[in-house]
Amino acid sequence: MGADRIHAYGAAAGLLGDLLLGDPRRGHPVAAFGRAAAAVDRALWHDHRGWGAVHTAVCAGGAVALGTLATRAVRPSAAASIALTAAATWAVVGGTSLAREARAIGRALESGDVDAARARLPHLCGRDPQALDADGIARAVVESVAENTSDAVVGALVWGAVAGVPGLLGFRAVNTLDAMVGHRSPRYRRYGWASARLDDLAGWPGARLTAVLAAVAGPEPLGALRAWKADAHRHPSPNAGPVEASFAGALGVRLGGTLSYAGRVEHRPVLNGDTGRAVRVTDIDRAVRLSRRVGLLALGTTVAARLLVSGVKSLRSPKGRGK
Repeated sequence: MGADRIHAYGAAAGLLGDLLLGDPRRGHPVAAFGRAAAAVDRALWHDHRGWGAVHTAVCAGGAVALGTLATRAVRPSAAASIALTAAATWAVVGGTSLAREARAIGRALESGDVDAARARLPHLCGRDPQALDADGIARAVVESVAENTSDAVVGALVWGAVAGVPGLLGFRAVNTLDAMVGHRSPRYRRYGWASARLDDLAGWPGARLTAVLAAVAGPEPLGALRAWKADAHRHPSPNAGPVEASFAGALGVRLGGTLSYAGRVEHRPVLNGDTGRAVRVTDIDRAVRLSRRVGLLALGTTVAARLLVSGVKSLRSPKGRGK
């Protein structure tokens, strides 16, 4: 069985596993990587970009090396190769956990329990929950669903299609490092620079594919494209901008504006401000459903693209041309 079919079967099985099972409550591989990366951080930390680059190389490179060794070990067996791809896909994709957390907050808001929603919000994003009312929490959830659809689902599927299991593990490692040290705190402003920039590069293709698929799968395709074109470049993140703008246009809502992280207030541009309305609690479930559709379309798109590229290469080869 060819590598492309192995990837297709394994990626589909892994995404199905995430849909059915979600993340394990204990012993998640990403959590284990986080603990290892934290240990490397403690050993290497200096307030210097160079040391931060070493930290990024050791942690992300180690994940890619692990994926490469595992792929080589199971290569003689198609069944084992499919199982490895499925396990890696399930481990790095987090769409079901994203949906569960978002909907749990939505249920709390629907019941009028804003305090419970505030208590749950840190499971989903880094906003200051005490600074938000019910509508602010709902907006934060929709924005997080949009951004994490790219980070936790589509981006991983893209790199899995490009580089197999090493690509899956490498992307999740880079994304995790950015969450751990890529933020602009006094401790990590320099040390986390390499992780943040590498995450921007790794997330670029997945973010654009997510924005395209949100327009395709959403109820307002033209609105998504219009908001993406008009507002994405105004967002401080090169990857969150297209994704959040496209989701805002697809759902017909306004995203962005004033927000607070760890006591630091940011005034971000409003996305889809000309035609969108304020986010309501019911938009949380709409965003989750859109995220689900985008994830399934991303699986089909990335698998089809890999098979197409392989087919073109085969036709161009001397054997494929019948020579």
